[in-house]
Amino acid sequence: MAQPATAEAADADLIHRSLRNPEAFATVFDRHAPALHRYAARRLGQDSAEDVVSETFLTAFEHRHRYRLGQSDARPWLYGIASNVIGKRRRREMARYRAYVRGGVDPVEITGGPVEDEVGTLAVNGPLVAALAGLRTGDRDVLLLVAWAELTYEEVAEALNVPIGTVRSRLNRARKKVRQALEGAGHG
Repeated sequence: MAQPATAEAADADLIHRSLRNPEAFATVFDRHAPALHRYAARRLGQDSAEDVVSETFLTAFEHRHRYRLGQSDARPWLYGIASNVIGKRRRREMARYRAYVRGGVDPVEITGGPVEDEVGTLAVNGPLVAALAGLRTGDRDVLLLVAWAELTYEEVAEALNVPIGTVRSRLNRARKKVRQALEGAGHG
């Protein structure tokens, strides 16, 4: 049976192939790096996004032998690694939120895309940013992986290595706190 073309191959096939032929991993990078970069830029700013993506893919490449080949899509795995990398830089993220709340202007300019929904960009309003800053780390990670990375509950559970029930409870708690903050600020 012939192997699928690289562009059509599932991530799992490419990762497995990269164990023998490391260059095959480049397709996984090409496929997912732009979305991971956008996610990291939203969390930490453009300056840090490239470093987060680089560290994420370096870690993924070094640990590709541990990838569960039954998972055809590598996005949850990669976002999980990225979340860990961002976690190491959490102080920068929190400082960014506080700077926005104090000054009313997002200290990071994200160019190249329209303003999306209320959770789509930090430049929307201070109450939203304050609500995000006030969330527990796990709650914020779940909310942003669903809202910004557009992962399913199952993919978030896989990314963060937590049960799906934990994802549901964290997301429910985060949404409730954000909703309360927005209602309290007259945005509800």
